[in-house]
Amino acid sequence: MNPHFVAILSAFRDEGVEFLVIGAHALAVHGHVRATLDIDLWVRPTPENAARTWQALRRFRAPLAKMKLEDFAEREVLYQIGLPPSRIDIMTSVTGLDFDAAWPNRVVAVFGDVAAPVLGLDDMRTAKRAAGRLKDLADLEELG
Repeated sequence: MNPHFVAILSAFRDEGVEFLVIGAHALAVHGHVRATLDIDLWVRPTPENAARTWQALRRFRAPLAKMKLEDFAEREVLYQIGLPPSRIDIMTSVTGLDFDAAWPNRVVAVFGDVAAPVLGLDDMRTAKRAAGRLKDLADLEELG
């Protein structure tokens, strides 16, 4: 696994960030492996978790000049670090899902040497249906 991905997961874990791995890396955990150029992380959009996210990003030495701590407490924020194939996407909302409802359904997987929470399979299906893009519908078919 990309060492930058492992490092951000480690920083999130160490700072106690409530987050879920989503996207292609979550798909792989659920049995459908496909190529990807990034890692997608969904953070709980609360003031307390925003502060933990901010600390983790500072630990990771992310470029934060265009962001504010409060941004991570708002819905529909997308923050990107780096460029493919090492891009890290951090979002505060996912179409069709509510973080508080998805959190209890998470599974844990190991990425590199870091255990991280991953979006549950049923929630993955819901998100793929809601997104409706061709690649999401293809992923949905592969998930069964």
